[in-house]
Amino acid sequence: QVHLLESGGGLVQVGGSLRLSCTASERTFSAAAGWFRQAPGKEREFVGAWRATDLTTYYANSVKGRFTISRDNVENTLYLQMNNLKPEDTAVYFCATSLYYSSSMQERHYDNWGQGTQVTVSS
Repeated sequence: QVHLLESGGGLVQVGGSLRLSCTASERTFSAAAGWFRQAPGKEREFVGAWRATDLTTYYANSVKGRFTISRDNVENTLYLQMNNLKPEDTAVYFCATSLYYSSSMQERHYDNWGQGTQVTVSS
C-alpha cells in the first residue's frame, strides 16, 4: 500500500501562514487527493481536495479563500497552503486519497490516510 506522510505542521499566530505537505511513497492513481482535519473533541472534517479528473480543487466553506491545495506530480506531493489562520483552524491535519470518488467530501470515500500533522494557531 502507498504510504502518505504529512509534514509542515507547527505553532503559528493568528493571521499567520503554514504550508503542509503530503508525500506519497510511490506514484499511484487516485481520483482525488485531499485534506481533512480533526480538532480535539470533534469529528474529522473535510478541508479540501484536488481532483485528478480535471485538475481542479474544491474546499469546505470554512476555509474557502484562505486555503489553497496544489500538487507536484514530479515529487508525488500534495500541498495545503494555509493563510490568515484562525484559532478554529487548530487541529490535526490528515491527507488522504480516494481511489474512486473525485468530488467527495465524505471521509468514508477516502481509502488511504496519512498519520496526520498538528497545526496549532495561537491567539
